[in-house]
Amino acid sequence: MARPAMYRGDRRRKEDQRKAKQEAKRARKAERKETGTSGPEMGEAATPGDGVTEYVWFSPSNGRTLTTESASPPVVAGVEDWTLVSEPPRP
Repeated sequence: MARPAMYRGDRRRKEDQRKAKQEAKRARKAERKETGTSGPEMGEAATPGDGVTEYVWFSPSNGRTLTTESASPPVVAGVEDWTLVSEPPRP
């Protein structure tokens, strides 16, 4: 049984989006095949050290994560239990 909030238009729209995504994927694959290049590897997709200086902080009481550009914990009203999760890569 279909969900009451979904109607046929939603299904068609989602299916059209899926088909467009697949077609774009096929086009990129064909283009790479013609040029002889390969796609980005998993490790190359997000290259750290491109001048990015982000510190990731986590608050267990709120279950919230924030990124800052400074090494000092973020200042948020009512939250004082920030834990440093990751630092930017060192050169």
